[in-house]
Amino acid sequence: MGYANQRFDVNLSILFTELPLLERPAAAAAAGFTAVELWWPWVATPTPPQDELDALARSLKDAGTQLVGLNFYAGELPGPDRGALSVPGEESERFRANLDVATRFAESTGCTALNALYGNRVEGADPAAQDELALENLVLAARAADRIGAKLLLEALNQPESPRYPLLGAAETVALADRVNEASGLANATFLMDLYHLSMNGLSTEDLYAVIDTHAARTGHVQIADTPGRGAPGTGTLPLEALLDRLHAAGYTGWTGLEYKPGDRPSADAFGWLPADLRAARS
Repeated sequence: MGYANQRFDVNLSILFTELPLLERPAAAAAAGFTAVELWWPWVATPTPPQDELDALARSLKDAGTQLVGLNFYAGELPGPDRGALSVPGEESERFRANLDVATRFAESTGCTALNALYGNRVEGADPAAQDELALENLVLAARAADRIGAKLLLEALNQPESPRYPLLGAAETVALADRVNEASGLANATFLMDLYHLSMNGLSTEDLYAVIDTHAARTGHVQIADTPGRGAPGTGTLPLEALLDRLHAAGYTGWTGLEYKPGDRPSADAFGWLPADLRAARS
């Protein structure tokens, strides 16, 4: 049980960041992993040059790593931003400009999960107008993802670290996915269940079990880190092995992204909690 039942991938936007981007897939492979995920790597632009996209695709292939999750353009992340799709004006336009670029890149790498971060509330903007814009953009994102056979992920963050981000709970995020599916006429919008963010919102272990039991069937991807500190499993108090057992029992068979900070050590040394024979992707 526990970790033996999971399919793990490494988030290369928070682990191995001591290395240049193009060296990270090989580093993950050297640590024993064959699956990875990424935040949008080009923070400054939604439309990077094609040669940079091609270089990243080559580095993933050469390392023997499969990209299993990718964020759409989300502004400055890490940094002050938490997405762009609900932000009026230039940021919303940048998100739309990114849709075809991100989906083409995902298709070229075999990635079938695309995460659309909602974006912060903007001072002086009408929240209802932001929500209307968000739904329009999420429908566009769902359709773009559907064209390559991918699912759209919607993620709840946590209030202490993202106080202006409006999606904080599982139920409201799943409800938004349902609205996107209704508006798009598709069924590819799903919940990204980040156990770290949910726990940081004050949910107890029993609360997290209830979230898993209620929403596992609507979950398209899972991410983990321990609390407090967003470190590796075992560095905090979150019973991650038991929670992943519960997810497995609830029928979840998708990827579990390792989205934690390595701490005061090289990233390669931050996987001691996971036996080496459980790191490579299993079918």
